[in-house]
Amino acid sequence: MPVIAPMPAARPARISNQRDGAEDVAAGTTVDHLTETYRAHYRSLLGLAALLLDDTASCEDVVQEAFIRVHSARKRVRDPEKTLAYLRQTVVNLSRSALRRRILGLKLLSKPMPDMASAEEGAYDQLERDSLIKAMKGLQRRQREVLVLRYFADMTEVQVAETLGISLGSVKAYGSRGIAALRVAMEAPA
Repeated sequence: MPVIAPMPAARPARISNQRDGAEDVAAGTTVDHLTETYRAHYRSLLGLAALLLDDTASCEDVVQEAFIRVHSARKRVRDPEKTLAYLRQTVVNLSRSALRRRILGLKLLSKPMPDMASAEEGAYDQLERDSLIKAMKGLQRRQREVLVLRYFADMTEVQVAETLGISLGSVKAYGSRGIAALRVAMEAPA
């Protein structure tokens, strides 16, 4: 458990009163009292922050920041009995600020571009790709070769004919029959 190192002030400082010569106790919470409050109420304040925020790291940050702020402003807390209430309110205010920053951050996040595929679309594309590969494997060897060279390798019909060593008419016939067979295979229920 993190601990705020206490200052070596065992007693409240005394301020001399110029008007009547008597000494008054300085107003405010002492460092020792704040240290004791920290030890006694750190976990309960952490629980309060956990009810307002969603992650442990943010809760710890908020509670630590609350103690730092109360420590800095301890002279303004005139009644030491109200230190815990002051801390609780500081935790609530800091939690609200953290949530506001998160909401603003979410609003400012860049929106995905309209042409970007969502995860759903990506999964659907993968299913289509898998079914296409399965259908391609079901074609005759020459039909598959013609379609792969023509549409995936982006060759012209003449280039496909030269590559496979077949006539231009054969390339057109194998391509036409292969596309028809793919259409039937892709429309059939899996």
